[in-house]
Amino acid sequence: MEAGHGTEEPPLPLELSRFQVSEEFGFLLPDPLTELPAPYGPWMEIAQELPQLIASHQLRSRVHQMPQLSTQHLRGHEELHLAHLVLSFITMGYVWQEGEEGTVQVLPRNLAVPYWEVSEALGLPPILSHADFVLANWRRKDPNRPLEIENLDTIIKLPGGESLRGFILVTLLVEKAAVPGIKAIIRALGAIVQHDEETLHSALEELAGAIEAMGEALRRMHDYVDPAVFYAEIRIFLSGWKDNPAMPDGLIYEGVSEEPMAYSGGSAAQSTVLHAFDELLGICHSQHSTSFLHRMRDYMPRPHRAFVEEIRRAPSLRQHVLSCGAVRLRTAFNRCVSALADFRSYHITIVTKYITIAAAKAKARWAELGAGAGPALGKPPSALEAKGTGGSHIFSFLKSIRDTTREGMISA
Repeated sequence: MEAGHGTEEPPLPLELSRFQVSEEFGFLLPDPLTELPAPYGPWMEIAQELPQLIASHQLRSRVHQMPQLSTQHLRGHEELHLAHLVLSFITMGYVWQEGEEGTVQVLPRNLAVPYWEVSEALGLPPILSHADFVLANWRRKDPNRPLEIENLDTIIKLPGGESLRGFILVTLLVEKAAVPGIKAIIRALGAIVQHDEETLHSALEELAGAIEAMGEALRRMHDYVDPAVFYAEIRIFLSGWKDNPAMPDGLIYEGVSEEPMAYSGGSAAQSTVLHAFDELLGICHSQHSTSFLHRMRDYMPRPHRAFVEEIRRAPSLRQHVLSCGAVRLRTAFNRCVSALADFRSYHITIVTKYITIAAAKAKARWAELGAGAGPALGKPPSALEAKGTGGSHIFSFLKSIRDTTREGMISA
């Protein structure tokens, strides 16, 4: 998709549709498809049974029996996104079916080759990412009712039951809450070029309100996700094979490459929303954090990456607010930065509860019950205890980007 331009100023107004961004749903895929064309029935059958196949340790044998299917019957980005979602979930289940001590070194050809082809067509890596897990993995139960958690379900599931559903759908509601802020970016950039202080002020207020609403949505995680289930059952299936001690050599995609390849697992850092807000507000993170964040952009849909790049190349909002000297613009700008720092602080609170505290409880329970509990009690995963599923050192990273966000405030 063409998303770049020459050395001229960006065309105004920027059209969200140029970047496959929806006026109603933002970066979410609008009303994703839930069924692939008939030739792909074997994929869909396995995908719909994943929790049971993983629990009964039968997924790998089912994948080995799967026919080698051509991707030539897939048409349009919606079918490709569903195919990527399905193959991503099957791959994560295949790799992690036996936990972090029973991983595989090779993804079989009948899965690896079509997965690679679909990934290439979309510009996504061949691993489960935020674009699959959340953006393309939702459906309304009643198409006439609104986007509320009671009216939503996932299309494809992994182990984790209601906590998995809650984790995906609460994250989806955070993305949905961001939509007014995404539209405010377009208005703000247009207002800078037009020197329209009124519209710019309104856009910044809209952006701050959207970031605050994202924080409110994130708080619902406590209502829908059990920390013990997230840590012990869900998290491993989001883990990748880059910077992961459980798979230090990566994964060979049979029929694609004879050498193993390493990809990061799913991560909130792959959400385009916060990258777009950072670029608009001119937030400068540390070199190490910036390097990781920029690498996470490779896990976004290609048009969404282009959207972030377009914002980066646009006239500087921060410089405009500094140069025009309007107190109310500075106040509105700082409200946006403060809201973004608060959101990141709250994310640290969530990670503390769902990873650090949950890990300590799981280890204590294993130590207490493990010896006499028999094989039914799985050993809690530990390879990524201090890291995010994307492979970053989680607390130093999250605190760093929170602190550098706060430093983006414009002083009086």
